[in-house]
Amino acid sequence: MALLGVNIDHIATLRQARREFDPDPIKAALICKKAGADSIVAHLREDRRHIIDEDIIRLKSALKVRFNLEMSIAKEIVEIASKVKPDQATLVPEKRQEITTEGGLDVVKNFTKIKEVNKILSGNGIGVSLFIDPIKEQIDKTLEAGVKIIEIHTGCYALAKTKAGIERQVKVIKDLTKYAQSLGLTVNAGHGLKYNNTKTIARIPGMHELNIGHSIIAHAVFVGLERAVKEMAKIVHGK
Repeated sequence: MALLGVNIDHIATLRQARREFDPDPIKAALICKKAGADSIVAHLREDRRHIIDEDIIRLKSALKVRFNLEMSIAKEIVEIASKVKPDQATLVPEKRQEITTEGGLDVVKNFTKIKEVNKILSGNGIGVSLFIDPIKEQIDKTLEAGVKIIEIHTGCYALAKTKAGIERQVKVIKDLTKYAQSLGLTVNAGHGLKYNNTKTIARIPGMHELNIGHSIIAHAVFVGLERAVKEMAKIVHGK
């Protein structure tokens, strides 16, 4: 059975549209936990376009489930994470002009910096995960950097339009999940997962956790957050 991590960034996006106080991401996180989320995910971007510093401090204090902080490898963000001490830090690439994360972190290109950041975060008792594209070389360098958790970027799978294209992407994810596990890595996945395409990824042998945000929050506009999370949790948990 895979676990479900719910990303609450888009709750904060709605709040920041008016620079007011609601909807409150922490209240949303507590509803998600009640509805079956196994962890809460929030991305503290360098530009603070949705989640802000106060949010992660309050989340760390309020949550009774695992708190997974998505973050860049920028020095400022690493220092904040080291002080807040989330249960897990998922290192992701970040561009100011992007709408959302567009691909995996290039571990090969950023190896020295990632190894350094992993040492800092791990030294503060924070579990470290790398959000990477499903490429063998990226997995190998993750292990070499001393990181024990990966999150496979499922964007290509989510965007595939034909049956053959979908099957090809599923095979890539399956094969690399198996390979990463053979190296002793924990495998998570996420990006672009929706109610109609999540089951296939959740049923991959050994898949540990799926991190999903936008589709849940979008569905919640029509059915409410608690029901939206419950429906996704049922798919991920296989109940």
